[in-house]
Amino acid sequence: MRDMGSSDDPRVQAQLDRLSGLSIQRDTLGLDAIETLLSRLGDPHKHLPPVFHVAGTNGKGSTCAFLRAMLEAQGYRVHVTTSPHLVRYNERFRVAGKLIEDARLAKLLEDVFDAAEGLGCSFFEITIAAAFMEFARVPADVCVVEVGLGGRLDATNVMQSDVLAACGIAALGIDHEKFLLAPEEGVPKDPMARIAFEKAGIAKGGVPLVAMMPDYCPEAVHAIRQIALDRAVPLVELTIQQLIEFPPENCSLSGKHQSANAALAAAMVRSQTKVSVSEASIAAGIGSAQWPARMQRLCNGPLTGKRQVLLDGGHNRSAGDAVAGELDGTPVHLIIGMLDNKDPGSLVEPLSDIIKSITAVPVPGHDAHPASAFGAGAKSAADLSEAMAMLPDDNILVLIAGSLYLAGQALKLNDEIPD
Repeated sequence: MRDMGSSDDPRVQAQLDRLSGLSIQRDTLGLDAIETLLSRLGDPHKHLPPVFHVAGTNGKGSTCAFLRAMLEAQGYRVHVTTSPHLVRYNERFRVAGKLIEDARLAKLLEDVFDAAEGLGCSFFEITIAAAFMEFARVPADVCVVEVGLGGRLDATNVMQSDVLAACGIAALGIDHEKFLLAPEEGVPKDPMARIAFEKAGIAKGGVPLVAMMPDYCPEAVHAIRQIALDRAVPLVELTIQQLIEFPPENCSLSGKHQSANAALAAAMVRSQTKVSVSEASIAAGIGSAQWPARMQRLCNGPLTGKRQVLLDGGHNRSAGDAVAGELDGTPVHLIIGMLDNKDPGSLVEPLSDIIKSITAVPVPGHDAHPASAFGAGAKSAADLSEAMAMLPDDNILVLIAGSLYLAGQALKLNDEIPD
C-alpha cells in the first residue's frame, strides 16, 4: 500500500484508502479510460489556463519547479501537478500556488471516483482527472503539468494545442522498460530512439517543443526531429551554450545538471506567446525554485542529528551519473533503498570510488532490493533511523538515495514536510 499520508477527517481518509488500493498504472498504457472519465466530468482539460507540459526521464520535476518559480516571480497564479508525492498525496495538487486542503481534496476525489465507476481507472488516471477538474474550476493564470510516465500514452497527454503554451523534454535515459519499450508496430526499434519517441509524443501542432539536444544520442535526436516534422511542431533545439546559460551558483537547486533544467524552463517560457514573462522573472525564478529530494541538504533534525546528510530520489543510471558528478570525489556513506524493478547498480557503480559503506533499507510500502543486491560489503537495516545509528562517528557525508518513496520517508522522519 502506498503512503498517502493520513487524515483525522474520516471523509478524507476514506478517499486516501481508495487511492491506495488502485494500481499505479494500467498493464497497457492508453488514453481511452482517461478520455472517457474526463468526458463524464465535463472535459475539464479543455478549459485550463495556458499549460506548460514537461516530459523526460530525469529532471522533469525540477524543470517544473523552475517554471513555477519563474511564473510566480512574474506575479501569476500557478496551478501545478507533479508526481510522485513525497510525504502527502496533497503535494500532487498545487492550486493557485497552495497545496490543496484536505476537505476540498476529499470532495474532489469523491466526484472523480463516482464518475470513474466501471472504467477500471488507475491511480494516476484518477489523480490527473482530479487535478484537471480542480484546475479548470479554480481561477489561475497558468498551469504546469508534469508527465507521469512516458508521454505519448500518459494520462496527461489528453491536452490539445488550444490550451498548451509550450512543451519540453528534459534529460533522457532508459527507465520503465516494461511500458516504454514494449513491442509495438510502427515505433522506433532502437531503445533510446523509442524513449525519445514516447517522450516527444506530447508534441502538438503549432505548440513550441523545447528539447535538450546536446544531451541526447543521435538516435534520440532523430526521433524527436521526425515527430516535430510530422506534426508541424515548432522545434526549439537548445545548444550547449544555452544549457550552461545559468551557472550552478545562480541556481537555487543543487547539482550541475540543474543548470540544464533551468535552461529548459527558460527556453519554454521564451518560446511561447500565451503568457508574458520578463528576463528578470526568469532569473528570479532560477534563484528561488525549490524542489525537495534532489541533492537536498537536510537540516539537523530527528533523523540526521548533527550529521551532514544529502537526500536524492534518483533511481536510474542517468541520476547516478548526475549525483556522482555533483559529489565530485567527496566520500560518502550510502544509505540506499531501491525498488526491486530498478537496476541496483545504477547508483552504486557511478559512486563506487567514493562509497565508504553501503546500508540497504526497505522502501515503505514497496518491494525493494535486499542488501546483497548492492555488493558483498553492503549491510542491511530495518529502517532509516537504524541505518543512521549504524554509521561510524567519522563526519563523512551521508547520502540517502535510490527512491523518491524513500526520500519522502526521510523528509517525514526529519520533520521537513514539503509545503
